[in-house]
Amino acid sequence: MRRISTIILGGLFIALIATGPVAAQGAPAPVDAAMGAELAAGGLTERIIQIFLLVTVLSLAPGVAMMVTCLPFILIVFSILRQGIGLQQAPPNMLIVSIALFLTYFVMEPVFKDAWASGVQPLLEQEISEQQAFEKTMTPFKTFMQARVDSEALLTLNESRVQDVALNLDAPPLSLLVPAFVLSEIQRAFMIGFVVILPFLVIDLLVASILMAMGMMMVPPAIVSLPFKVAFIVLTNGWVAVSGALIRGYA
Repeated sequence: MRRISTIILGGLFIALIATGPVAAQGAPAPVDAAMGAELAAGGLTERIIQIFLLVTVLSLAPGVAMMVTCLPFILIVFSILRQGIGLQQAPPNMLIVSIALFLTYFVMEPVFKDAWASGVQPLLEQEISEQQAFEKTMTPFKTFMQARVDSEALLTLNESRVQDVALNLDAPPLSLLVPAFVLSEIQRAFMIGFVVILPFLVIDLLVASILMAMGMMMVPPAIVSLPFKVAFIVLTNGWVAVSGALIRGYA
C-alpha cells in the first residue's frame, strides 16, 4: 500500500513538472480589438443566455416529448396489455418504453420534419429570430394536438382559470392546449385499455369457474390462467395487432 502511494505521488510530481512549461507557454493571448468590441456590445452576455436556455431545453426534453407527442398514449396501452396478461416484468419496462419511443417516432415523423423545416433550420441559417423559430416549430405540434384534443377538456381547464378568458377552440393557447391534450390522451388510452384487457378478464373468469366447479379452491386461478393468456396473445399476434391499431388511430 505504501509503495502504491509513493508511485502515485511520484507520478503527480512528474506531471506537474512536465506541464509547468506547457502552462507557461499556453498563456492566453491578449484579447484583440474585435473580441473586445463584441464583449463591449454585450455579445458574451447574449451567448451565455443562449447557452443557458439551450441547457434548460435539453433538460426538459423528455418531459416535452411526453407532453406534445403520442408517447403517453402508447405507453399506457402497452402497460395495461402487459398487466392483462399477468406478467409483471415480461416484457420489461425498458423494452416497453423503447418500443413506445420508436412507435412515437414513426407516428410523429411528419410532424418532426415540418417543425424542423419551418422553424429549426431557418434559425440555424440565421434567417429568423428565436421567438419566430419557436412559434414556427410549435405550429405542426399545435395542429397535431388540436386534431386529438377533447373539447370538453379544453372547456373544463379554461373554466378552472382564475381569470375568465374567452376561449377559441380553433386556436387555443399553448398553455391550455398541452395539458388538455395530455389529459385527452390518458382518457383515450384507458378506454382502449379496457377493450384490450377484457379478453384476459374473460379467461380469468372461465378458469376460476372451472376450478370452483372441480373443487380446487386452493389453486390460484391466476397461475392456471397464465398459460392460456400467453397462448392467446401469441396466437392472435396481439402485440403487433395492438401496435397497428394504435398507429392507425393517428392516421
